[in-house]
Amino acid sequence: MRKTKAKKRPLLPDPKFNDQLVTRFVNNLMKDGKKSIAFKIFYDALEIVETKKENQEKTSLEIWKDALENVMPHVEVRSRRVGGANFQIPMPIRPDRKISMAMKWLIKYSRDRNEKSMSQKLAAEIIAAAKEEGAAVKKKTDTHRMAEANKAFSHFKF
Repeated sequence: MRKTKAKKRPLLPDPKFNDQLVTRFVNNLMKDGKKSIAFKIFYDALEIVETKKENQEKTSLEIWKDALENVMPHVEVRSRRVGGANFQIPMPIRPDRKISMAMKWLIKYSRDRNEKSMSQKLAAEIIAAAKEEGAAVKKKTDTHRMAEANKAFSHFKF
């Protein structure tokens, strides 16, 4: 690359849990710069998770973190052109990219659900992901399956 790499800006921790990961999730959840609405959706979703949870010794924030951990992929396939043919090459994923992919998938598949409000959709997807079910976890397993199927081309790594 020609230009210098942009330095990472530090995120402020969220007001309720004092956690930077929550702020990062809310930033992904936010639409049209409406951060306060995004925070309200997230906190409401965690309250719904708190009422619906089966495991009484875990807090709703811990359940959300477990859900995020269950959605995180470890390998992905990247396209690489070798001798006129495109190959899907399995590559390990950087830790910060793992987190952002998991967040984006959790949000995307919660938006596709059929509940009434966005906080109910998000809560349902968090609970499903914590139990290793749901569309976001399916996306992770599909990504891993794709990487496993293309393991033969892993010697083409860049």
